[in-house]
Amino acid sequence: MGDYDDSITVDVPPERLFSYLADVQNLPAYMPRLTSARPHDGDRVTVTAHIDPADAPEQDVESEAWIHVVEDGKSLEWGAPGPHDYRGRLHVAAGDSPGISRLTVELHTESTEGDQVDHGLQEALSGIKTAVERAER
Repeated sequence: MGDYDDSITVDVPPERLFSYLADVQNLPAYMPRLTSARPHDGDRVTVTAHIDPADAPEQDVESEAWIHVVEDGKSLEWGAPGPHDYRGRLHVAAGDSPGISRLTVELHTESTEGDQVDHGLQEALSGIKTAVERAER
């Protein structure tokens, strides 16, 4: 079982960062391997990812997840059904100076691959920073 968290500074105002993240169709722009995200039925999302597992051929897989947007607290909560009890939360806050945001992501999973989860979390944060800053230009 593992709980993970990390933060990053993003050079856009908090309102803009939150708006970008609250639009689930932006997921493929910053989540490695995701090729599509389709919202439906309230908070449900169908995602497609291109994976290359070590023990199987390269393939596209589809999965269901849920995402709750908490406007007042500028937070998103998400999860996916399955054996790993994968769920998380992100929070957007004002940074140290005007026009800057601080993004914090917390993850929980029953998976025990800690280094792999840490790497994925850092990769996602970096992807968010790059995608949203590029979108602002």
